[in-house]
Amino acid sequence: MSEIADSGYGRQFADFYDRLVPGGPLAEPTAARLAELHPGNGLPTLELGVGTGRVALPLAERVGEIVGVDSSPEMLAVLATNLAEQPRPVTGVHGDIRDYTDGRRYGLVYCVCGTLSMLLDPAEQQQVLDVAAAHLAPGGVVVVETHNPAFAEALNQGRVRDSFFVPYPAPDTGLLSYSTVDIENRLWHLAHIWIDNGRSRIATELTRLTTAEEVDAYAEKAGLRPAGRYGDWLGTEFTGLEPMFVSVYRDGPA
Repeated sequence: MSEIADSGYGRQFADFYDRLVPGGPLAEPTAARLAELHPGNGLPTLELGVGTGRVALPLAERVGEIVGVDSSPEMLAVLATNLAEQPRPVTGVHGDIRDYTDGRRYGLVYCVCGTLSMLLDPAEQQQVLDVAAAHLAPGGVVVVETHNPAFAEALNQGRVRDSFFVPYPAPDTGLLSYSTVDIENRLWHLAHIWIDNGRSRIATELTRLTTAEEVDAYAEKAGLRPAGRYGDWLGTEFTGLEPMFVSVYRDGPA
């Protein structure tokens, strides 16, 4: 088997990802909305970038079988532990979301939590939408959630570099982030110090500033048609100011 390319994100974040981005009640709006978008009919679901299963686990309780692809063995190991503690119909697959294929068709294919923007080459981002479209059953739905570039710029208050601290609801716990927004090269670099009960961990991430219009263009090229864009998982209209955007597509031309 060929080696699966991996950015190393999971090696840095897997040990504390579920603390940094909690599941449970905070993932419920995402799972509920994705379940609403699922066409039913017993069709399985495909997640591109499943991570620790933050979204897939509660979603599986609503829609049944989910296949979750991820390039990080570390994140998949956490998913396996979570499934051992509470079994649900989720299968983690070590694979590359840019060229994944299994010959199956899914009622819902989704790529959320900024995963698409972790690919820094527009051609590779296009590949993800191509993979999603290729695995979509007739009448199926594709959902993409990623960072809003305008928010990243606003977060830095017009500066190339800035820092900010986000406290978490536990003693001596929070996230200190150093943010660099490179408008010219369309890159957003974040260096984090995760402080947990006074102990610290360091991790970095690099994402591409990807606009909603670019994702629309990828989807159109893949043979998908737009079916909605939202500023959150509650269906709020996207104004262009929100931290993330959620784009929904269906199979077939407009």
